[in-house]
Amino acid sequence: MITISESAARHVSAFLAKRGKGIGVRLGVKTSGCSGMAYKLEFADSAEPEDHVFESRGLKVLVDPKSLPYLDGTELDFTREGLNEGFKFNNPNVKDACGCGESFNV
Repeated sequence: MITISESAARHVSAFLAKRGKGIGVRLGVKTSGCSGMAYKLEFADSAEPEDHVFESRGLKVLVDPKSLPYLDGTELDFTREGLNEGFKFNNPNVKDACGCGESFNV
């Protein structure tokens, strides 16, 4: 199961409204970085047949079958820290992350 925090849901909903289309977000992982894997996040206009679809706070979260084992249990959050803001993945599967926060391993 993948969930979205209230803060992330507000941000995604506002962005989709501004865009004028979209059903939610697509999350995934890719091989990258010094720790092995990096997150992918994009706005989704439609679901693919193989996608796992989760509903959270009125939005759809789409995850491809290869990424789901690495993301299962993750909460997508949106945080502001000083002048910085962005999405944060609260992933219980992460065993180690690189110092820059761009990649992880499970």
